[in-house]
Amino acid sequence: RPGLALCAGCGGRIQDPFLLRVSPDLEWHVACLKCAECGQPLDETCTCFLRDGKAYCKRDYSRLFGIKCAQCRAAFSSSDLVMRARDHVYHLECFRCAACGRQLLPGDQFCLRERDLLCRADHGQPPDGAAARGPRSP
Repeated sequence: RPGLALCAGCGGRIQDPFLLRVSPDLEWHVACLKCAECGQPLDETCTCFLRDGKAYCKRDYSRLFGIKCAQCRAAFSSSDLVMRARDHVYHLECFRCAACGRQLLPGDQFCLRERDLLCRADHGQPPDGAAARGPRSP
């Protein structure tokens, strides 16, 4: 309804013949719907992402709010395969032992210390039977 809506971008009344509606309750002048970070116009040719009432282009939304690899800190694309360790997410290529650099594969045993992944050989696992020869613990 032109003339009744207020623009979420500039706050002014929208009296234009066209308006852009993003989500059920936010409307913009066509010229006001821009990425809050880079200023790129967001129209029917560009995907629009909302966060806290602000609109973002896909690149800036991913950079600012997307999940990032715990190792390289780069964002993930929708086609990336990932590995998870507790609440950390890694690119397949980044899922490596911090000590020896060996890539860890699905099924490999590893340890997560702070932010470092360690393969079984490098995380201080005593050899089989070594614990039985050590001092007794209660």
